[in-house]
Amino acid sequence: MSAKFSIELNSFHKISAIPNAWSRSQYLTLMTLMELDDGLEELTDADLKDMCLMSLSDLPHADAANVVLTSLFSDDVTAGKIDQLSHEMADDRLWEEYSDCQFHERFFNAYGLLRNAFNGTFAQPTGVDFTITVHAKNAVDLEQLDSDLAANLVRLLSCGLDENGLMHRLYEEQLNGDDFPQASGILWQIETLASEPLERQFKMISSSFWFGVLENYDSFDAILTPQS
Repeated sequence: MSAKFSIELNSFHKISAIPNAWSRSQYLTLMTLMELDDGLEELTDADLKDMCLMSLSDLPHADAANVVLTSLFSDDVTAGKIDQLSHEMADDRLWEEYSDCQFHERFFNAYGLLRNAFNGTFAQPTGVDFTITVHAKNAVDLEQLDSDLAANLVRLLSCGLDENGLMHRLYEEQLNGDDFPQASGILWQIETLASEPLERQFKMISSSFWFGVLENYDSFDAILTPQS
């Protein structure tokens, strides 16, 4: 039997960068790819970041994009494809448009870094950081979320989206079926803030492309059908 929930929007913020998306080790990798990695050990994290941004900005836009994409995708994408994407980045919005949504968060982080390095030029990434409380009528219904948290949260959130919108058109089968592997590429980060017998609170980060419309909601009803 389907479980009914009430989804309460507690907070909603538009973001153009994810906090701590780039670590010291990642900046060092970028510097290595630019062959500028000598004598960096004594630099503070802030100075290393500044040097990395300055070094990227000294390169042509496509070359800088190639460095960043290589650091993020070299295990998953061929060098030839990375080169192609590097030349497309300034004109496209790959954190929304790339065919494999599992790559979207990494593209979002790439755009944020490159836009910072070049003080513009690249499109400003549009993300959302929001908090919801999921209210259930009984604890058993709430426990259904645990079978696949990302997938089930996307299914619940989709109840607040236009049924003729892109989410439903692209993922109708997954929203109503058993498997939804793309969910982790749609909801980039999920943090459970509170857990009570009849409610749970989650903080999530995603693309405005998927969930920007939720800014207009205070609450909405949602249904989750148990998966076989």
